[in-house]
Amino acid sequence: MDYNTFLKTKEKTFLSSGFEVQEDQLNPLLKPFQKYCVKVALQKGRFALFQDCGLGKTFQQLEWAKQVHNHTKQKVLILAPLAVVEQTKEEAVKFNIPLDCFDITNFDQLKNTDTSIYAGVVLDESSILKGKDGKLSSLIIETFRNTPYKLACTATPSPNDHMELGQHSEFLGAMSYLEMLAMFFVHDGGETSKWRLRKHATDDFWKYVCTWSISIDNPCTLGFKSDGYDLPEIEYIEHIIPVENNTETLFGDVAVSATELHKDLKRSLKQRINKTIELVNNSDEQWIIWTLKNDEADQLSKVIIDSINVQGSDKPEIKAKNLNGFAKKEYKTLISKTSIASFGMNYQQCHNMIFTSYDFKFEAFYQAVRRCYRYGQKHKVKVHILVPESQINVRSSILKKEEKHKQMISEMAKYSANTNYKSKKSNFVDKNIDFVIPPF
Repeated sequence: MDYNTFLKTKEKTFLSSGFEVQEDQLNPLLKPFQKYCVKVALQKGRFALFQDCGLGKTFQQLEWAKQVHNHTKQKVLILAPLAVVEQTKEEAVKFNIPLDCFDITNFDQLKNTDTSIYAGVVLDESSILKGKDGKLSSLIIETFRNTPYKLACTATPSPNDHMELGQHSEFLGAMSYLEMLAMFFVHDGGETSKWRLRKHATDDFWKYVCTWSISIDNPCTLGFKSDGYDLPEIEYIEHIIPVENNTETLFGDVAVSATELHKDLKRSLKQRINKTIELVNNSDEQWIIWTLKNDEADQLSKVIIDSINVQGSDKPEIKAKNLNGFAKKEYKTLISKTSIASFGMNYQQCHNMIFTSYDFKFEAFYQAVRRCYRYGQKHKVKVHILVPESQINVRSSILKKEEKHKQMISEMAKYSANTNYKSKKSNFVDKNIDFVIPPF
């Protein structure tokens, strides 16, 4: 083998699979910006939709699956969180999407699924790819490496989380995670596990991300009318919980690590439980109670009126039944952990929640709030946060991360708005505005 032949074997191959659809082929119930996104995703073949909560990702992925089915005469597999499976089927019926064009199952069942019969795959809540060394994310990437049609859907990921973006890139058949790091990132100081985006590569990096994804924080960012997509007011109500100083230190234990945080939560357990009961039982409206520990949830479920406690030990079918039951207003109060119920569920019918306990994990907090605070919510959302005195630094950390997240999401969406996804202009025109939607 000569050197040129050897280099050919190292070339990265990308399976081009996109196809064009006409406007009148798309579901007429799609909003103009949703049609735009679906058409771009179909034209690319392998694509990611990073859209904020409530912008209709489920409807878009179902229409994408239908179009791929019509084009290939084969079904599409949709992988979703357990409780979201039933909601997705209900959405399909609502929007006249034939149920026979796709199969849907939860991520845990992938290992038991014959994926060879599907022309395409949709990852609903594709942030599951975040764990680079996780068995499930590796299984997903390897299983669908040669699948011609892929769609990844999630609320806009944190732009600072290069791992999540790198895993999406690799899943979609663009650069691998390691290739992306080598191209755009540099080691941050002496810690080999931390990377930062090279300053001179910032613009090129986000342009690269836009070759396989589109990000939307609000339809107006892409030039579409945003009527109906203005979020209502949200109020964060902090309740400072006194904590007895039994640490023999002057100022008490300030929670700066997971170990210290959980010790602090144990010391304040009774006060936090009592405050939660006071808030929820004195209200006639629906509530979501988020906890970190099972003993908190167990105590609350015994005294909270008309509540359902969804825990990790529940059988899968029971979890799904109870999580969907809350959405249908079968229960007044849902008690659960963010790791169980904070991804994918639509709870716009509820506008009250309380964090009986929470930690430094910004994504979990953000996703939990977004179960209720999402496009389609019609009421002011009230988020009660019980903050033990020595956890004030935890709350400050969350606030700083949230502000940075908002700023970066806005920038990421602007890159999508300026991306020429196609050489010719889109025919989609929102008749309520005076200009043609930017080309894709």
